[in-house]
Amino acid sequence: MSSHSSSIDVAVVGAGPCGLAAAIAAHRAGLRAVVFDRGCLVNGIASYPTYMSFFSTAERIAIGGVPFLIATEKPTRRDALAYYRGVADVYGLDVRQYEAVASLRPVRVDPRAGQRAPERSARWLLRSMTRGGAARETAAHAVVIATGYFGRPNRLGVPGEGLPHVRHGYTEGHSAWREPVVVVGGANSAVDAALDLHQAGAQVRRVHGADALEAEVPPGVRPVSVARLRDGSIRGQFGSRVVAIEPEAVVVQGPDGEVRIPATQVYTMTGYLPETGLLEQIGVPIDAESGIPAHDPLTMATPLPGVYLAGVIASGNQANRIFIENGRDHGDAILAHLLR
Repeated sequence: MSSHSSSIDVAVVGAGPCGLAAAIAAHRAGLRAVVFDRGCLVNGIASYPTYMSFFSTAERIAIGGVPFLIATEKPTRRDALAYYRGVADVYGLDVRQYEAVASLRPVRVDPRAGQRAPERSARWLLRSMTRGGAARETAAHAVVIATGYFGRPNRLGVPGEGLPHVRHGYTEGHSAWREPVVVVGGANSAVDAALDLHQAGAQVRRVHGADALEAEVPPGVRPVSVARLRDGSIRGQFGSRVVAIEPEAVVVQGPDGEVRIPATQVYTMTGYLPETGLLEQIGVPIDAESGIPAHDPLTMATPLPGVYLAGVIASGNQANRIFIENGRDHGDAILAHLLR
């Protein structure tokens, strides 16, 4: 394992659209910014189902003043991936993909070292690890935490959850053709996954703790899902909970007692928790009820000097409060505060 150290103006943790927008704001201000991500560029979007289209128009999820031009009304996942790659290239952003930031701590650096900095009294040391095993240390004058909402899945906490055929999240259903599949959860993502798996020829069983479909399922999807449940092409195991996962079955406790459901693929579509690990390390207060890290919504500054939030991480447990279209402006607010 080798090590490497450097010093920069702004470190952005998270290469999603809001993190990229923050790096662009720093770049425009003449500051050197580096973006870290444990996955690929816009990893959250890359993990979306392959068929997904955005609810927002392309214009509303564009960043950096770069036009997002498509032939259709709503951009697809593939459109978005190509667009954000292009934006990163336009600005020449330094994006360190597959380099996880393991720790963050405050340090003091001699201001006579000649580094440009909006705030010389406090700097932060990031320790990161490349996928090749190389350790890196980066001193930054400011850190933007833009770690998004897809880092910490809501676990079922049952035996067998770590088996290789269990997935938290869904991309597409081709590999499940003619396979017995269980989808756990009742919200929009679970309903969409079950319908797509059915269309791909899987034998789908849904397991959910409520007695029926959850009210948050969009009206456009709900009638189709109800119809598939009624005609039996998708089977429902409602009012039930998973108690164990086996290599070829899911054990469910429900109204009829314990039932063993055949399953060679299991999708636990039970949502995520915000990725606040680095904030917890350095002592940023996090509200126990809402999950929202302490910050000023006008500047996105946390109580710790030089540490900011960008994107959905600022919304706590309610991920639908912040999306790309209102999180993309966080970078400008951060830089205005930082330079002031």
